[in-house]
Amino acid sequence: MHDTASRLPALLVGLVGLALLASAIAPYDRATWWMEVAPVLIVAPVLFATHRRFPLTALLQTLIAAHALVLIVGGAWTYARVPFGFWLQDVLSLERNPYDRIGHFMQGCVPAIAAREILLRLRVVRGRGWLLFLVSCVCLAISAVYELVEWRAAVMLGQGADAFLGTQGDPWDTQSDMAMALIGALAGQILLGGWHDRQLARIGGGLRRSW
Repeated sequence: MHDTASRLPALLVGLVGLALLASAIAPYDRATWWMEVAPVLIVAPVLFATHRRFPLTALLQTLIAAHALVLIVGGAWTYARVPFGFWLQDVLSLERNPYDRIGHFMQGCVPAIAAREILLRLRVVRGRGWLLFLVSCVCLAISAVYELVEWRAAVMLGQGADAFLGTQGDPWDTQSDMAMALIGALAGQILLGGWHDRQLARIGGGLRRSW
């Protein structure tokens, strides 16, 4: 078990690195690719720099890698053209490619576990009620900032930002994106909270049982 845990970061970095390189070969739109994978390029050095001082749980490491893959795939095809999204659209009889909704769900779920881990390990929060509330607020704030970035990209690039925005003609795309992030944040905390607590307990960062 220990050997597997020690190898996990290298395996995840290798997987994400290969996907990033493959996506860079011939993306649908080079400018959109840069904008979509920018979070991966920004977060990766931070994780490398803090890995020894603040190693993350295996759950969070895996979720971050999964989120990176979602961003990389979206960057390669643009969110409105991802083949998996077209398959989901046909299966669920949807009016639009829903891949961007997956991205925004992950934008809520993964930061939720990251915020949860930081708040608990640094002993910032003591009760489950406050934990759920504060983590959800953090995720909504991140989602709002991302929507502001999309808005600025649209202003600066004009029609060239369509692929990055991925609105697909939906006038309520911004609101839907933030709603999906909130759903992801709540789902991550409710469905993965117990698993996360057990991993945190092994490194001395679990939840204190006060309310």
